[in-house]
Amino acid sequence: LAESIHAGNVLVIRYEGPKGGPGMREMCNAMKYLYGLGLGTSTAIITDGRFSGTNNGCFVGHISPEAAENGPIAAVRNGDRITIDIPNRVITLHVSEEEIAERMKTVQKPAPRFTSGYLALYSKYAASASQGAILR
Repeated sequence: LAESIHAGNVLVIRYEGPKGGPGMREMCNAMKYLYGLGLGTSTAIITDGRFSGTNNGCFVGHISPEAAENGPIAAVRNGDRITIDIPNRVITLHVSEEEIAERMKTVQKPAPRFTSGYLALYSKYAASASQGAILR
């Protein structure tokens, strides 16, 4: 993996949001990994998971709707260009809406991590991160 990450890349980590995680797993290890490679200030991460306050660098968490709810983050493919405009709070996937719609038709979600118990229920009924990731 390390040899495929380069300065200027945007890493996309998906299926880590309220439903996909389940529970918005912490993504700090990914950021620490980049720092260990010397790429912490020249790469970015976007994820539907979460970050704690201990990170630094360019990272965007809580992407909503998450991949497990068919959010556009599920349609991102290797090689896609992504722009993160921090001052204007905008992330742009440089792929047409038509292409995203086509890709979404073929997205295959991973199998649920839990099929019984509280985490399976949470994965099924959790609201989006933009709504507090609460049970609804």
